[in-house]
Amino acid sequence: DTERKKVAEMWSKEFNTTMSSEDINCDGCLSDERVFHHCTVCAIRLCGKEKGILNCAYCDVYACEKLNEFFEVVPDAKKTLDHIRG
Repeated sequence: DTERKKVAEMWSKEFNTTMSSEDINCDGCLSDERVFHHCTVCAIRLCGKEKGILNCAYCDVYACEKLNEFFEVVPDAKKTLDHIRG
């Protein structure tokens, strides 16, 4: 819990908001229960849920413009999804 508090403090400063350690708990993009605050408005997550796919690696239009923009910020996500695609 100490590490989550540190992350919450760091993200609060970085994103100019107030987050608690509970706010950063996440059960993944497919969850409707416990997701990170931003996930409720994430265009990539909403698109995948709308299409009913497990994740973007299974999408017929992989990799779309939204996803390519995300890869610029999180390049490891591309490696992971490319690996899943085979």
